[in-house]
Amino acid sequence: MSNAFSNLGLGVGLRPQHFSYLLEHRPAVDWFEIISENFIDSGGRPRYVLEQLAETYPIVMHGVSLSIGSTDPLDFEYLRKLKSLATAVDARWISDHLCWTGVAGRNTHDLLPLPFDEATLKHVTERVRIVQDFLERPLTLENPSSYVAFRQSTLTEWEFLSRLAEATDCRLLLDVNNVYVSSVNHDFDPREFIRNVPHERVVQFHLAGHTRMSDHLVDTHDGPVIDPVWALYREAVQLTGGAATLLEWDANIPEFPVVHAEVLKARSAELGARSTDGTSESSPGSSALRAPSSALPHPLHHVTAEVQ
Repeated sequence: MSNAFSNLGLGVGLRPQHFSYLLEHRPAVDWFEIISENFIDSGGRPRYVLEQLAETYPIVMHGVSLSIGSTDPLDFEYLRKLKSLATAVDARWISDHLCWTGVAGRNTHDLLPLPFDEATLKHVTERVRIVQDFLERPLTLENPSSYVAFRQSTLTEWEFLSRLAEATDCRLLLDVNNVYVSSVNHDFDPREFIRNVPHERVVQFHLAGHTRMSDHLVDTHDGPVIDPVWALYREAVQLTGGAATLLEWDANIPEFPVVHAEVLKARSAELGARSTDGTSESSPGSSALRAPSSALPHPLHHVTAEVQ
């Protein structure tokens, strides 16, 4: 694998709430992930902060608008902006989600699931190849959380991802929390997912908190990582040999040291030092114990208003 995909260590998402702290303290963070849409058209303070941090920290770009699974034509103006930003900040890689976000030119601002069948695989494969040719680099794709599934699916999500990666030589961003959320929502074994993706293509992990509703989980990114997700992460590290790991905390965002301390727990997980059987969500402080709020945050709430 190219050195461009070397393990960057433990990182956090770059959020406006932390700009002042980061510029003043320059904390011992290994790297930052940015939401691409928050910077491709921005100037002023956001771009200034990003450029300042990019001088000393590795930057990874993570998008929410590629809509790789849509039937709409690819947006080459958007891709041009992505490519330009990646060059400006020397981005280590560009990622987005295996999903679609709209149709007929309308953006739902959500990460919508795909049917996992042969026709969709062929469609997405062709689009990934075009995007990679345009960007002149491999694309990194993330497994999103999902809440509905298609009856027409003939493949599991991990089979679909594996075949897509093999056909296109793309890389994978394995969101361990999303695996767990989807496994509860769709009643599958999350360890089967973790064990059956192509481990050599995983270049990044995401960790996050979620919220338990009455009969499903919602990927809210608004609290700490729970023990079963840490257990899955530990197994994923064992299988892959480790990869750049990022903590997502995008709603009810605390002070930066709190966010940083949460991702640093991954160090213990990597070393196998955390003791948990991974069978329950009843650990003290588990995010799943919080009563759901009347207005649940959504992972895309951290995309700034001017993008929406």
